[in-house]
Amino acid sequence: MGTGNCKLLVARTNASALIKICGRATFICSADFKTLVYRLREEQCRRFVLDLTECVIMDSTFLGILARFGLTLSSSPSESAGSVQILNPNERIVGLLKNLGVDHLFEMVSGAQPLAAQCATDVELTASADKREVTRTSLEAHQALIQANPENAIRFKDVIRFLAEDLKRQDEPPAGV
Repeated sequence: MGTGNCKLLVARTNASALIKICGRATFICSADFKTLVYRLREEQCRRFVLDLTECVIMDSTFLGILARFGLTLSSSPSESAGSVQILNPNERIVGLLKNLGVDHLFEMVSGAQPLAAQCATDVELTASADKREVTRTSLEAHQALIQANPENAIRFKDVIRFLAEDLKRQDEPPAGV
């Protein structure tokens, strides 16, 4: 499975990480994004800036992974739990965040692109997630959207049911075995 045209760049200083998301942020690169942000958090990053200057669109799976991360940070007991700023999102992405009721999890900011090419490193997108991992990640993402805003249950109930059934089918042994 290819990564589509999603590209992730990361720059880190002390407890801050700047992640630039370029192209289309979709289910294809959401597992890599999830791995990256949780790894950075384990490495004591507490402030995350997501530069969306070159991000065209986010699908519901990527938005759900982002929401789950925002929920994780906001539910941490200490004041140093962390924060997520979204830098330069386009109107379409802002609309999606508001429509899904997850915009409260993030601070929206506009400004100059702080990610200098010389300090950023490409995040190698593995795209090695098998179908089961992609399905599981997508299911978790949509459940997070409902956790963040219960009104999303109506919007995603069929998606969640389909993904859960698909995951169950993938866990079943092949016929005749």
